[in-house]
Amino acid sequence: MALVRLATARTHYGSSFLCLRSASLPRCWSQIRAFSAAMSPPSSAVVYEHHGPPESVTRVVELPPVEVKENDFCVKMLAAPINPSDINRIEGVYPVRPQVPAVGGYEGVGEVHSLGSAVKGLSPGDWVIPSPPSSGTWQTYVVKEQSVWHKINKDVPMEYAATVTINPLTALRMLEDFGNLNPGDAIVQNGATSIVGQCIIQLAQIRGIHSINIIRDRVGSDEVKEKLKGLGADEVFTESQLEVKNVKGLLANLPEPALGFNCVGGNPATLVLKFLRQGGTMVTYGGMSKKPITVSTSSFIFKDLSLRGFWLQKWMSSDKAKESRKMIDYLLGLTQEGKIKYEMELVPFSNFHAALDKALGKFGSQPKQVIKF
Repeated sequence: MALVRLATARTHYGSSFLCLRSASLPRCWSQIRAFSAAMSPPSSAVVYEHHGPPESVTRVVELPPVEVKENDFCVKMLAAPINPSDINRIEGVYPVRPQVPAVGGYEGVGEVHSLGSAVKGLSPGDWVIPSPPSSGTWQTYVVKEQSVWHKINKDVPMEYAATVTINPLTALRMLEDFGNLNPGDAIVQNGATSIVGQCIIQLAQIRGIHSINIIRDRVGSDEVKEKLKGLGADEVFTESQLEVKNVKGLLANLPEPALGFNCVGGNPATLVLKFLRQGGTMVTYGGMSKKPITVSTSSFIFKDLSLRGFWLQKWMSSDKAKESRKMIDYLLGLTQEGKIKYEMELVPFSNFHAALDKALGKFGSQPKQVIKF
């Protein structure tokens, strides 16, 4: 019995190195392994039972073990970010959200802990991400079907693996899906300090495309400009610098942009439109100011501008899920090469609510908050 208890304890934590040499024990040992692998460990999770202000409705609780079925595997989460869309889901204002009560989080990276009997091609210790993104990543252990997970290179920095699925992929798709940009062309964007904005700058530079970037007026804006130029931005303007009649006169030798990106709305969106050349397109993927986009009649009639929208979740819900995994591998390769980088802050899971307060903007502009489990 002592031996059985030891074996059960070891396999419960994912170890498979205990060797039993008695000829009478292999069948018993395999039965013990199957039984112990059928349940996940208990999980600490951030849950919300109803929608509302995230700082009020979220709490950390202990969840009981979950059955690991034959096509499932259990993942020990390593890191997961707090994204604006996560906050919107908790508030109940995001178009697609899980039923409550729910565990928060939508992307992240984890390590395979245990496998269902029918799972092939993976081993305990492999790194995986949910792809397409999947709800419930703010917990220490997650059990889902194999089809949810995508195996990635373990050499990728953990914080980039945790955040690649939404923001960098959004940047890549928008650059490639709206017109044919060629080396020497230009794009313009507001919200340039966001992770999507930073990725657009770097991906554009890799392709030989110039970027014109708009940031809000703030203390330390000169420092922000230098940081963005260090990432490859050609021009960075504050909103107040663009309060001129002809913004294109500020472009020096850069061509008029064919494509613009808007994640703010309100006046910053109007500034993007002012830069666009004849027949240009502005793509909206966010609305951080919660203000409407106002377009002059002349912009439509005389400049023939087009307004489009992009929502990654809709794009991935089509037939693009498998294709997106190749793109994710490409983006992760760029992070390993140092060609894509952005500022993040790793925060212990025990400090979740402090990280949430930062993500909610209670302390001004902060790096992306990434929970480390």
